[in-house]
Amino acid sequence: MLLTVLGEFVLPREEPVWTQVLVDVLGRLGIEQKSARQALARTAAEGLLTSDRAGRRVRWSLSAAGRRLLTDGAARIYGFGTPGPEWDGRWLVLLVSVPESRRQLRHRLRTRLAWAGMGSPSAGVWISPDPGKQDEVAEVVRDLGLDEVTSSFVGPFGAIGEQAAMVAQAWDLAELESAYEEFIADFGDDGPADPDAIMVRQIQLVHAWRRFPFLDPKLPGELLPRAWAGARAAELFESLHSRWDGPATRHWQQLSALD
Repeated sequence: MLLTVLGEFVLPREEPVWTQVLVDVLGRLGIEQKSARQALARTAAEGLLTSDRAGRRVRWSLSAAGRRLLTDGAARIYGFGTPGPEWDGRWLVLLVSVPESRRQLRHRLRTRLAWAGMGSPSAGVWISPDPGKQDEVAEVVRDLGLDEVTSSFVGPFGAIGEQAAMVAQAWDLAELESAYEEFIADFGDDGPADPDAIMVRQIQLVHAWRRFPFLDPKLPGELLPRAWAGARAAELFESLHSRWDGPATRHWQQLSALD
């Protein structure tokens, strides 16, 4: 939640922010003061924040690493719902063999390939309908030292088997659609009118939305169920963020100026 606040209101500005502003805003989100201060300390320890003092008061600025992290995250979050290019029907298929005994390596591989949007229909096989991910996937393989046990192929689905069945084995689209429906239900009302409430609701909106780039492989429309909830959720996110961003930012600036 702290990273969401920093990404929404601190990243776009060059000005540092006082501890009390962050603690107060996190308090509006149900986070206790002690936990908020601990989150600030941990984030600074990770090299994402720097601090300076004015008497007994402390203010925080994003470090270069923090600014890069949040800039990359913002690009992924706000660009996630935009339609992709028309699919040419080709698949990227990755064959990688990692022994069961190397569980930590298997976990790291699974986490990073899933983040890249790859799905696994069976053990040792990973697929994506975006062959353009080859460079990203190759970097993962190199980083993990798996070059010698990995092969890749690019091409259309063959005459044997059903493409829809392979997709169902690789990704749990029903669970993902359920998550999108929950998002729509949570944010589908008219929303608040008070500036403070708008700021809080915007933070909650972005915080809820930011998990979907981790969950959704962003498959072409041809591979998705009809009336895909992800498309409706993306439209809702864009509409609400556009409506709330101005009032929320102005209210944040007022809070920062008052402290």
